[in-house]
Amino acid sequence: MSYVSPFTGDVIQPTDVSFRAVTLTTNTQLNWPSNSTTNADYAARIMQVTASTAGLSLFMPPANQTSVGNDALIRNIGANTFTVKDYEGTNTIVSVAAGESKYIYITTNANTQGTWGNIAFGTGTSSADAATLAGYGLIASGATLNQSHPSAAITTGTTFAATDRAQTRVFGGGSGVATLPAAATLGNNWFTLFKNNGTGSFTISCTGAELIDGNSTKTFNPTESAFIVCTGTAYVTVGYGVSSQFTFTALTKNVTGGSVLLTNNEAANNIQEYVGTLISNVTVTFPPIVNLYVISNQVTAGGFTFTVTTGLGFSATIPPGQQATLICDGVNFLNANTTQAGASTVSLLDGSVGTPSLNFAAETSTGIYRPAAGELGISVLGTKRVGVTATGVAVTGAVAASGAVSGTTGTFPTGIAGGTFT
Repeated sequence: MSYVSPFTGDVIQPTDVSFRAVTLTTNTQLNWPSNSTTNADYAARIMQVTASTAGLSLFMPPANQTSVGNDALIRNIGANTFTVKDYEGTNTIVSVAAGESKYIYITTNANTQGTWGNIAFGTGTSSADAATLAGYGLIASGATLNQSHPSAAITTGTTFAATDRAQTRVFGGGSGVATLPAAATLGNNWFTLFKNNGTGSFTISCTGAELIDGNSTKTFNPTESAFIVCTGTAYVTVGYGVSSQFTFTALTKNVTGGSVLLTNNEAANNIQEYVGTLISNVTVTFPPIVNLYVISNQVTAGGFTFTVTTGLGFSATIPPGQQATLICDGVNFLNANTTQAGASTVSLLDGSVGTPSLNFAAETSTGIYRPAAGELGISVLGTKRVGVTATGVAVTGAVAASGAVSGTTGTFPTGIAGGTFT
């Protein structure tokens, strides 16, 4: 069959449709438009295509039903790349990315597939294309795409979503909480901007066992802000702005025993509280950095000890139920509560026989404590050995005297241990 007109010598085209807008929701087979066709999926000379999802294809009509040179200009105005294939999707003619336009034409038509040529007709540099391509974090400004981080309020209890990509979320309440979704649902490149403009702290938690900056939560004090970036498996903050008014942060950590190595993010918290029930002695090793710490030991000890160290110098053992202010010089943990200039008194907690309030770092069960009102006790290895009251002194255990012990009613002879003094 000839497709050349005997009157003009030009190729004969099927019924010509100049323009058609196409929305792809599935792979679509096109037909040549003709007076007899009943299929609405027909090819046009210019087709403006939007693919609803990635991976879809547009199949051109049979090449052997028209002349060589028959052509089409295909423009992708959507956000997803699609492919243009020959009849029934046998071969790929061209792939059309978002914003691109491709010109295709038939070079041979011996069979239904034929042979197709293509030319990159345009790649979306006009202002209209820029507006088409604008999405989260992008805005069309004339003929170019520009960054955009529009601001919106965030309320307590919110769960961040994919639509928060590149958005600025601002909290303005008293105190609040929010949750980050599973990192895998957002992928490695999602990010959002967060600012706490409220009057209290705002805590952002992760889902499941995922972490943000190495912790399960991240607390933002008033005026603090950061980029929150998803790695695909966890979250990190970039440009975290620490408040100049609220500079202290707190860590609560559960320990049960053994050796515990703090991360840099955990060690950055000046106030640290340790909880849990010990099943053995526990040693918490800090990174060798210079810092001031207030460490509270709130574990259920069960007779086991709690010690902090850098692993390089002096360590500190903190009795259960007590707290210590410590200086770390990068090597040693040193007691910050030494003599204070101008101080006239020093007040201690009552303590107990097992953890006297004035004790020794190397032996925390030996020291001085207050057993009851009006009584001073001396404990040695967790046993009360001396009790002092307003009426006298009680000693538990044997008394050995190297010199004479005298009183109002008698005298122990020199060198005699034990006995009754009346």
